[in-house]
Amino acid sequence: MWLRNPFAELSPNQTLDLQTSVDSFTGDPRPEHNFINTGFFYIRSNNKTMSMLETWYEQKDKSPGGNDQQVLQGLMEGGLFGRLGLQVRFLETRHFSGFCQDSQDVSAVTTVHANCCRHINAKYEDLMAVLREWKQFKAAVNTHPETASDIIRGFKWSAHTNCQNSWKQR
Repeated sequence: MWLRNPFAELSPNQTLDLQTSVDSFTGDPRPEHNFINTGFFYIRSNNKTMSMLETWYEQKDKSPGGNDQQVLQGLMEGGLFGRLGLQVRFLETRHFSGFCQDSQDVSAVTTVHANCCRHINAKYEDLMAVLREWKQFKAAVNTHPETASDIIRGFKWSAHTNCQNSWKQR
């Protein structure tokens, strides 16, 4: 879910081939230290990225039981990004939040992804809760601009209980 324009948080560096969200941000830029999340992708079109996408989709179709994200993670861990010479930036969860690792900075968050969730109904319910909280936050800041910094400091996302409980269901 986009709360703000995420393009302002992307690097203008033209040498980057791929900018992608992660389940949790380690601060380490190396691919082997990040768990890729396909919730937000910004891809520069070139031969390297086209080759990556072709390989990914080909492998995805051959991988029974694995979802697209797991397949891409395996390709990354297997060295595909390095072999292709891909320059990748992993996006901070401060700006590109998700249910695995919430942004702790409501003044910076641009997107929220319903990752770490098993069922579509749970994703929907918890994303609707995020939207309600976002609207309440924005209304409070707009209504009381003199205390905006206190509102920002006091803001905390509620637990994503539907998604947490989705792992207990079959």
